[in-house]
Amino acid sequence: MEDLLRTLAPQVLGVLLRKHGQFDACEDAVQEALLDASIRWPSGLPDNPRAWLLTVASRRLVDAWRSESARRSREERAASMEVDPHGLYAPEADDTLTLMFLCCHPALSAPSQLALTLRAVGGLTTAEIASAFLVPEATMGQRISRAKQGIQKAGARFHLPPPSERKARLGVVLHVLYLIFNEGYAASSGPSLQREDLTAEAIRLTRLLVDAAPGEGEAVGLLALMLLTDSRREARTLADGTPVPLAEQDRRLWNHGQIGEGIALLTSVLGRSGLGPYQVQAAIAAVHAEADSDTETDWPQILALYTVLEAIAPSPVVTLNRAVAVAKVEGPAAGLSALSGLDAALGRTHRLDAVRAHLLELSGSPAEARAAYLAAAKKTGSLQERRYLMGKVAALDAAGAS
Repeated sequence: MEDLLRTLAPQVLGVLLRKHGQFDACEDAVQEALLDASIRWPSGLPDNPRAWLLTVASRRLVDAWRSESARRSREERAASMEVDPHGLYAPEADDTLTLMFLCCHPALSAPSQLALTLRAVGGLTTAEIASAFLVPEATMGQRISRAKQGIQKAGARFHLPPPSERKARLGVVLHVLYLIFNEGYAASSGPSLQREDLTAEAIRLTRLLVDAAPGEGEAVGLLALMLLTDSRREARTLADGTPVPLAEQDRRLWNHGQIGEGIALLTSVLGRSGLGPYQVQAAIAAVHAEADSDTETDWPQILALYTVLEAIAPSPVVTLNRAVAVAKVEGPAAGLSALSGLDAALGRTHRLDAVRAHLLELSGSPAEARAAYLAAAKKTGSLQERRYLMGKVAALDAAGAS
């Protein structure tokens, strides 16, 4: 039911926006309808869940606008808003992609575009979005609220923008899809390491985007990256949910159908369009996918690809990942040196401490590694990652005692 609600929410929001505009009010109405569904549906799904949600959300809009004012014009407007959900919502229609482009309206700043799309389309909570952007939750809440108001003030219409304008918004749309996938692949909080509902939805939406924007190399590259990365899903955790590092995964469990599709997609665009960061990341994932084990992985090639990625799309996370490749090629001491300067950007997250702990352990510094593992465990919101990190601390303690 949760997966169904996540899929239907942006579609129902799209229908209401197409008819009424007023992003803020429409989203509030959809959220209330989702709450009603979460209470009522466990006892039995309606025959047409989308129509049910649309009917309830439309009635919430009517109630909200009727209560705002007793003026005759407002009452007349509200009365005219009763809809036939079967007539308004074609069963095969999917307005999710249109909603994404609306959220990426040029009247909004890039951070606001990303935040609003993650909220309205990805279904991420404000806390999850704040974690992705490394900002406080209150700051992100204000940003999302201002973005909704900005859509309203811009008088944006609910339709796909023309190709010329679509091109300008494409980069933000790709970034949003990438963040949705990442939140699903490595959940920032909660009891599970992975959220398959988010990764599946990100892949579905990216397929829609590739169909809607043929020839866009970065869209194809992103789809290839998602498929190659998601192919490891079954090997990433033990039966109890404990994470399994890439080097220790049973690669026989990797989804070779996804690997084949991802490599074919990447091959179809490499060298035929401008090289972008998603294509480079997909190439890195392909090198991992083509190796039978961690020791057989072409780490020099991965390091070279990360060097290219750092040149065309520099970011602290890219530098962090490159440091891991440096350690594989040149040794843990060189990897630790490559981490210098990242504390200001990544000090609030657990990933920098976790990588540093691993490299310290490899370099023969168990006390420093233990402290870094503990620091990482305190910072992560994922219960499974915390269990894994505390397990590393226990292993170091046991080794020290023996």
